[in-house]
Amino acid sequence: MLMSEEFVAGRNSVAEVLKSGRSINKILVAKGERHGAIKEIIGQARSQGLVVQEVDPAKLDQITEGMRHQGVVAMVAPVAYAELEDILGKAQESGEQPFIVLLDELEDPHNVGAILRTSDATGVHGVLLPKRRSSPLTATVAKTSAGAVEYVPVARIGNISQTLKKLKKQGLWVVGADMDGDKNYYEADLTGPIVVVVGSEGQGMGRLTKEECDFVVRIPMKGKITSLNASVACSLLLYEVLRQRELKNK
Repeated sequence: MLMSEEFVAGRNSVAEVLKSGRSINKILVAKGERHGAIKEIIGQARSQGLVVQEVDPAKLDQITEGMRHQGVVAMVAPVAYAELEDILGKAQESGEQPFIVLLDELEDPHNVGAILRTSDATGVHGVLLPKRRSSPLTATVAKTSAGAVEYVPVARIGNISQTLKKLKKQGLWVVGADMDGDKNYYEADLTGPIVVVVGSEGQGMGRLTKEECDFVVRIPMKGKITSLNASVACSLLLYEVLRQRELKNK
């Protein structure tokens, strides 16, 4: 058995961590390993909705620094994931309108950590991360967040469009940030129950995600560079939500 801040290795150890309920980002299995205990681990992982990924054994050797892994490694989160219902409950308990951030396929852990830090500073009730094609909670995220990962609940979601539909049914407005937005971000009314959606640097928001937005805002750019770092763009929106809410409450 081998265990660190980010992984658990070995068949018995991975089986135990699956039973324990600890937050797991994904299960890595050596290619060709589909028998006995490994098959049971894969079945258990999939029954929990976890991502199972086949990789070259050399990849597992690299992760575990050459120590014995028996063909299976569980990548674990440094803190426990929350549920979406927990985040909505946190808003209700505080007597505030829900204020949620959804990161649409943002893969850079430094950006995710920076957004968590700003989320804590601006009163965000929780952050939503897709299970696939998105940076999970890792030690790098935790370090970059400067401790905010301990205070801002993070929930993992499956289908982004379905999640946004569910939140809209519960009365939340969905605002996306995109260079082709309808209006400048400070011209939009951001005072109500809201989900702020931020896309990846390279692709921005996905088409289906954008279609679920109630409105899309842009950040004016006067220079030669046409886009901002995702965490900087998100910070501007979050502080605008905070500014508008504080003005409204005066």
